[in-house]
Amino acid sequence: MGGNLSRRRRAAGYAVAVAAPPVLLPVLVPLRDRLNLASDVVLFLVVVVMAALVGGVGPALVAAVLGAGLLVFWFTVPYHTFEVGHVDNVVALVAFAVVAIVVGSVVDVSARRAEDAAAAAEIEAADRMRAALLTAVGHDLRTPLAAAKASVSGLRSRDVTLSPDDRDELLATADDALDRLTGLVESLLDLSRLQAGALPVRIRATALDEVLARALDDLGVAPRAVVLDVPDDLPAVRTDPALLERVLANLVANAQRFAPADRPPLVRAQVAADRPGTVEVHVVDHGPGVPAADQERIFLPFQRLGDADNTTGIGLGLALARGLTEAVHGELVPRPTPGGGLTMVVTLPLEEGA
Repeated sequence: MGGNLSRRRRAAGYAVAVAAPPVLLPVLVPLRDRLNLASDVVLFLVVVVMAALVGGVGPALVAAVLGAGLLVFWFTVPYHTFEVGHVDNVVALVAFAVVAIVVGSVVDVSARRAEDAAAAAEIEAADRMRAALLTAVGHDLRTPLAAAKASVSGLRSRDVTLSPDDRDELLATADDALDRLTGLVESLLDLSRLQAGALPVRIRATALDEVLARALDDLGVAPRAVVLDVPDDLPAVRTDPALLERVLANLVANAQRFAPADRPPLVRAQVAADRPGTVEVHVVDHGPGVPAADQERIFLPFQRLGDADNTTGIGLGLALARGLTEAVHGELVPRPTPGGGLTMVVTLPLEEGA
């Protein structure tokens, strides 16, 4: 009888069905000599419709049965009995019950269709995700794997004599390809853990400059490849340093990819002027930027807007960066860089008492 409506909605519907009809009695009984039965039926029908809209067929039937009983007992002659003395009254009461059932059924069907539509949307989204993942696996993951396989095969080949320099070059190629493959797989696993809520987060007081230094070390940036503007007296923030390190490394790597050679990315940290109790980290590039309409799309998995020439990633960097930022109770938003480019702003809460 409850259809596809939630238990909470059905309970509320039954509450309306039971409580509302008696509430009408003190209003309508003094007026029964001036109102005909049709008017009383319409008012009780409003209660049935309310119960149906809230709880579906079951509450509508309860409201209809209770309403019909009250109508017969209080508003049909002879009063205060369950006899119906006129055929017209019988017809009105039957119509009352039929309308109650129809309205409740319509609400129940609407709820079922809404749930089916939501399920279909989820399936469609999952299918798109699977298709994107298969595309990524078919190219981006296979490319470094093929490079590593070719390098190892060259090293094992007995048909070609390799010099020490050639061997070193093949080993370096294989090592780089496997590093890229490892990074891609780790990003996929981290994103899946984030979506499943299974990524461990350890929040504690953290020195931002230390996390940033480790992130740049992991990237292996050359001198002047990134310009830093981090005050020595910057207060500690509350975050997970390991996850924040991944966020900053992803953002700096993305900025380096698009920044022109003569204008390296800028990483600036400061206490937020307009949001007390927070610190902002700005990762600034002067590249082509991202149109305002696309600024949220860049955080979707497998998106590489304006990066058609890049073949070494599957578009997870920014999606992972935002997910990790939110996991450590921070916020990551894009802003246009004055003069052209894109600025990623990470907002983090200050350590209490800092």
